[in-house]
Amino acid sequence: MAYKYIDNYREQGARKKLVEELRKKGIEDENVLKAIGKVTRHYFFDETFWNQAYKDIAFPIGEGQTISQPYTVAYQTELLHIKKGDKVLEIGTGSGYQACILLELGAKVYTIERQEKLYERTRQVLPRMGYKPRFFLGDGSKGIASHAPYDKIIVTAGAPTVPEILLSQLNIGGILVIPVGDEESQKMVTILKTGANDYEKHELDTFRFVPLVGERAW
Repeated sequence: MAYKYIDNYREQGARKKLVEELRKKGIEDENVLKAIGKVTRHYFFDETFWNQAYKDIAFPIGEGQTISQPYTVAYQTELLHIKKGDKVLEIGTGSGYQACILLELGAKVYTIERQEKLYERTRQVLPRMGYKPRFFLGDGSKGIASHAPYDKIIVTAGAPTVPEILLSQLNIGGILVIPVGDEESQKMVTILKTGANDYEKHELDTFRFVPLVGERAW
């Protein structure tokens, strides 16, 4: 992860090209695209790999994890329909890139990571970039009940099923976005909580995420 915070015309131009690429791939929410265009994704890379930062690809960040493909981040974020002030729970902090996008949209972000090295790294780096979500270390498959309910919940790892405990932590009218399937591929699932025990579920496109590991997952 980079510790030299330089954002010159080359990186800014690369972000503009990335935004246009995502627009062509079907991302329509202009606020999401604006956030992608603002967050300095190269800061999450060792300087040696800055030339990879604005390609629409996932990239290894250590501990068997990746920084998600920008298209995937934009796709999930668009499904959340973030409004300024939304209280959002992110399951799987990873690099912290997704959390930065949510914060750019005006969300109040609670983010949990089970890998201690990633947690410690991200907890140091994001504030240096000007982003201050609330960080938690632990089993994200159980959510963070002590701060529930949430307006939106986003899961950035593939789950075998939708953990009921996450649904219980949603506000009525809240949205959960989670990839569900096996360890090879998952369908993106959105769930709208319409009542105390009532939900609308939609299955969308196929993706491949790292597995969600925890008591309520793999």
